[in-house]
Amino acid sequence: MILGPTAVGKTEVALNLLTKIRGEIISADSRQIYREMNIGTGKPSLRIRKEFPHHLVDVISPAQIFNAAEFKRQAEEIIEKLQKEDKLPLIVGGTALYIKALIDGLFVGPGADWNLRAKLKQEAQKRGKEVLYEKLKKVDPETASWVHPNDQRRIIRALEVYYLSGRKISSFQKDSPSSLSPILIIGLRRRRESLYKLIDERVDKMIKEGLIKEVETLLRKGYDENLPSMQGLGYREILGYLKGRYSKEEAIRLVKRNTRRFSKRQLSWFRKDKRIIWLDMENYSADEAGDKIIEILKEKFPRQIEKLL
Repeated sequence: MILGPTAVGKTEVALNLLTKIRGEIISADSRQIYREMNIGTGKPSLRIRKEFPHHLVDVISPAQIFNAAEFKRQAEEIIEKLQKEDKLPLIVGGTALYIKALIDGLFVGPGADWNLRAKLKQEAQKRGKEVLYEKLKKVDPETASWVHPNDQRRIIRALEVYYLSGRKISSFQKDSPSSLSPILIIGLRRRRESLYKLIDERVDKMIKEGLIKEVETLLRKGYDENLPSMQGLGYREILGYLKGRYSKEEAIRLVKRNTRRFSKRQLSWFRKDKRIIWLDMENYSADEAGDKIIEILKEKFPRQIEKLL
């Protein structure tokens, strides 16, 4: 697994690694699953995906819902298939919930209480979305550390679990343990100022490539702005501009700011996992990082890795 904050260089390292070893990529990105959403999700080009097979990219339409349990189920099937073909399953992404579900399993929690959910939604409408996020920070700071303040669906679910059970959603025991064979988890990181510069450059590139037009097209096709897919980073800020809530310049500023904040939350979440072997990307090119990962694989799994080279 190659994980890390957005814009750190995960895709570049993974693609370089696949020039040195037999394997295929499984995307652990909760936004790249959507068809028709290419620029704002940083999706690899069709040319790259043809040369280096990617799984769990372009899986569903923006109107559909895809959760961590479904990601886990599909990813495990793909992993098993690739292992039978003597290929290395290379899981690449930064969606903490997907990664946690796959490598640690899922939790048992109470079922939905639709009346409670309706009350929480009404409270958010009357007093603002930030009210629910502040409540979550008080009762379950661990979950609040990685859930985006605007992700109302996950915030409401976390509050629902707490109010119904008296327990944090992050404290529940696993009901679906991971079936993965031994896994190597590589984390990529950069100094904050370096990462933030890359994030700003990536956002500028997305705007230049047509992110605004992409969002306009999605709206024209009838995708509601409140869909989870349309509330993803980059999309919700551009939607605000298109709906006349603020200027284009402000939308771009918000995309950059919110992406930087998201990267900070990603790192906070990943730092808690002591299994991660970190590579500081100031010290490595993508090619050198690929060599380093192979070196680590040889050290930890010498017999298994030999047939993949």
